[in-house]
Amino acid sequence: ERVIKQLKSKYGELYRQDNVILSGTHTHSGPGGYFQYTLFLLTSKGLIKPSLNALVNGIVKSIDIAHENMKEGRLFINKGLVENSQINRSPYSYLQNPESERNRYSSNTDKEMVVLKMVDVNGQELGLFSWFAIHPVNMNNTNLLVNSDNVGYASYLFEQEKNKGLLPGEGSFVAAFASSNLGDVSPNIKGPHCINTGESCDNPHSYCPVGGAKMCMAAGPGSDMINSSKIIGQNLYLKAKELYTSASQEVTGPLHSAHQWVNMSDVTVQLNATHTGKTCKPALGYSFAAGTIDGVGFCNFTQGSLEGQPFWETIRNQLLGEPSNETKECHKPKPILLNTGEISLPYPWHPEIVDVQLFTIGSLTIVAFPGELTYVLFLLLFCLTKQTEYKARNYLITASTIYGPHTLSAYIQLFRGLAKAIATNTVQDLPNGPEPPFINVTNMTLLPSVLADVAPVSKTFGDVLQEVQPQYRVGEVAEATFVGANPRNSAENTTLKTFLTVEKYENVSGNWHVMYNDASWDTKFYWTKGFLGRSQARVEWHIPSSAEPGLYRIQYFGHYKVQPILKPAQFYAFNGTSSAFEVVKL
Repeated sequence: ERVIKQLKSKYGELYRQDNVILSGTHTHSGPGGYFQYTLFLLTSKGLIKPSLNALVNGIVKSIDIAHENMKEGRLFINKGLVENSQINRSPYSYLQNPESERNRYSSNTDKEMVVLKMVDVNGQELGLFSWFAIHPVNMNNTNLLVNSDNVGYASYLFEQEKNKGLLPGEGSFVAAFASSNLGDVSPNIKGPHCINTGESCDNPHSYCPVGGAKMCMAAGPGSDMINSSKIIGQNLYLKAKELYTSASQEVTGPLHSAHQWVNMSDVTVQLNATHTGKTCKPALGYSFAAGTIDGVGFCNFTQGSLEGQPFWETIRNQLLGEPSNETKECHKPKPILLNTGEISLPYPWHPEIVDVQLFTIGSLTIVAFPGELTYVLFLLLFCLTKQTEYKARNYLITASTIYGPHTLSAYIQLFRGLAKAIATNTVQDLPNGPEPPFINVTNMTLLPSVLADVAPVSKTFGDVLQEVQPQYRVGEVAEATFVGANPRNSAENTTLKTFLTVEKYENVSGNWHVMYNDASWDTKFYWTKGFLGRSQARVEWHIPSSAEPGLYRIQYFGHYKVQPILKPAQFYAFNGTSSAFEVVKL
């Protein structure tokens, strides 16, 4: 909503709700606090304005850059299989699909990657889209660092190769590794094991004999979660590079788009000539609280729960109210843990009105699906051509299918409608439901406000508290600790481009050249909250094998906050610099 509002103020009716798709590359390790529904705000302690503003401003800026550099070009498409990068994270659910259905597929995950290559009319490379079914959760829920996970690393590798000598995010080539049908796909290919005993917990309930479900966690192929992210990310990068290089099938034809707002809690689905179904008000089942093998839930809720629990039902009824009989009946056989569609305090918990959207470029169709499809549901959505083919299917009713058992059928019906409207040039006649209500959550936050920053006696912001060593070998970690300030103060100031740099001294010019920043995968930035506004910032550089020998230094950047009495807060920029150190290849 904020992005569309800003685009309208800049470009009028050029960029609109119907011709702009926002699709996240996806990560479970990004800043939160930007979604307007209560269930999602709970996990981030409410609305976090710096997160929201940074995301909106960054997205709009990227569109500005694309708009200013628009040029005539050509599109090429290619497809190929990616191996050794994913497993089905809900294999027992997959087995609930009919055997006749499963026999049609060679695997229980979608291994196909689709790459869309973009060049200008002179052949200059502009960028790519890559779609692949994988969840970016190699970084597990113990991680406390902002991180773009495996698909982010793939994008990083591709862009670093094409924008040689430039920092991440700089350069004209853009490599977008986007989400597809990732609902039941995990990159933690070693599978689920009990973290306390090491034994397998690959069972229907992901349950460990000692410690229960909360001990069951899947692991990636690497020595730790960052290493696993890099391994999977490199697999994606290498396949995308291969497909990009060999892409020869050109996509030509006109560009069309279709968009609808839909009240997904009240869609009537024509199942066949005589029977209809209906979607439901949003609700979550008990297995929702169990999480997945990639990130366990709490209180030993288990996956695959088919019955409610009186203890939790009593607590829910007392705190949030009992689900209505209509909602219970609509969602059967799923037992309801949270009737989110019937809770509106302090704000609605789940959206009822969502949008469906379709782009076509010649024979290419891009489907903007507002959710996470599992493999089989993805195939049903895109492969069914006759009503009779899906009326007899048995759909797995999962805890997080929030609009009930006819959700997929409703989406099939809606996307068919969009496709037909494009094909018959009747997009303007599509019925449009009400737009989602504006929910003003500006004051909903449980995160305490940032205190005024305070430097220790005889120190100032950016001063070095722990110096680097004079010399490091490739493969070691160079680090320095500085007098810090709350990073949220810097997030309020859009002039700051990075929290850190690693710089190399150039003997010829006599200048320091920035080699790495906080978006580089070889750096880490840790902030530690101190007593009464005092804090520290630690910057690490994990020296890669590609680092050239020479003289380096670490710099730390930030803003500190001063709160004068009875006056608005003021923010001041600062930076700190470590001593120079030598990197040697020994």
